[in-house]
Amino acid sequence: MAILSARRRSAAISVAAVAGLAAAGVGLAVGGASAGTVSGSLYRDPSSAVVRWVAANPGDSRAAVIRDKIASQPQARWYANFNPSTIQSEVSSFIGAANAAQQIPVLSVYEITNRDCGGASAGGAPDLNQYQTWVSNFARGLGNQTVLIILETDSLALQTCLSTSELNARNQALTTATQTIKSGNPNAKVYLDGGHSTWNSANDTANRLRAAGVQYADGFFTNVSNFNPTSSEANFGRAVISALNGMGISGKRQVIDTSRNGGAAGDWCADDNTDRRIGQYPTTNTGDANIDAYLWVKPPGEADGCRYTAGSFQPDLAFSLANGAPNPPPTTAPPTTAPPTTAPPTTAPPTTAPPTTPPPGGNGCSASVAINQWNGGFTASVNVTAGSASINGWTVTIALPSGAAITGTWNAQASGTSGTVRFTNVGYNGQVGAGQTTNFGFQGTGTGQGSTATCAA
Repeated sequence: MAILSARRRSAAISVAAVAGLAAAGVGLAVGGASAGTVSGSLYRDPSSAVVRWVAANPGDSRAAVIRDKIASQPQARWYANFNPSTIQSEVSSFIGAANAAQQIPVLSVYEITNRDCGGASAGGAPDLNQYQTWVSNFARGLGNQTVLIILETDSLALQTCLSTSELNARNQALTTATQTIKSGNPNAKVYLDGGHSTWNSANDTANRLRAAGVQYADGFFTNVSNFNPTSSEANFGRAVISALNGMGISGKRQVIDTSRNGGAAGDWCADDNTDRRIGQYPTTNTGDANIDAYLWVKPPGEADGCRYTAGSFQPDLAFSLANGAPNPPPTTAPPTTAPPTTAPPTTAPPTTAPPTTPPPGGNGCSASVAINQWNGGFTASVNVTAGSASINGWTVTIALPSGAAITGTWNAQASGTSGTVRFTNVGYNGQVGAGQTTNFGFQGTGTGQGSTATCAA
């Protein structure tokens, strides 16, 4: 599904929530200490369009370059479908996987009513009341750890189609959305639309941000889907921050989309432009007190709608952006050589020690569960260990304490959400060698401590 194709800056992003595939031989970009207010490594979505393309096309001559320089990097997950009944569970699953990896996810919300002023990316919620319902459900899935929210690209920079009353209603909707997200997860970092350095002036941008409630947000984002140099965006950001300070709004930070600003600037529609290159690799280690992160909000290789369908992943575009670009910085994470069969460690040492039951002596399997509890919720990491013979498929039964409910699962399929829940393997982790272990996890509300697990092969 295509999103983001407005006049002066934007391209298209596809929204995919397909679990499972991971690119061969890629590592994760790891952030370090930051001069802004965010620190830590950013989460790489293992089911992004580029990761899936690399996994499906290992023999393509472009695959290695695309894998090493694009698929290896953390990029934003876009949420652009009006799906109020399922958005909470979709977000919860994504957040749960990022939390288990001890990494920071980036989520781009693109659901505002009358988005793109009816252009190529027209859509969004049918009206602003339904928009608020969608945002409320979105916020319920965010957990309580650090997440970065890119809230409604173009919603402030592109307003030419709105009447005065429509503009006032949009500003109130964005203010309410910011407050709703912050209420759902006080550790969420929310950034509003700042356009880019060659669109509206810094003073105009600051006035638009103030009207839309930036005082309740953490700052603003710029250059999404555009090509302006990072230095120009940083200078523009400083001017916006200075203007906000003059309005009595202090402490705001900028994030910059660097996904394809390493080459020529100019006309935003890049489907035919071979001079573009990926820009600075995503990181929270910006070295600039005004900038919280350099992000890849626009996934490189996804089309703008000029020559290809907006939002579609095009390997020739990705290869053009990556070919000749510098290699990513060294990472501390080991390369991912296959779809993960074990989840990364939970965000803190488990509050209850995992059982020390040895592997079963005969055929079959055993399971142990470790709970990481916080106020109102928890994540669980479950080890599945084969006995003296390999197994081909497993089912783990978890008995949850009263009041606990599962909100998201990774590396397994769940049947049920409370009481006794059965988890079965997914395609890539059903085969477990003799004495070997695979892993899955889930996130829930309530208290997970006291959960017990049994396994059948």
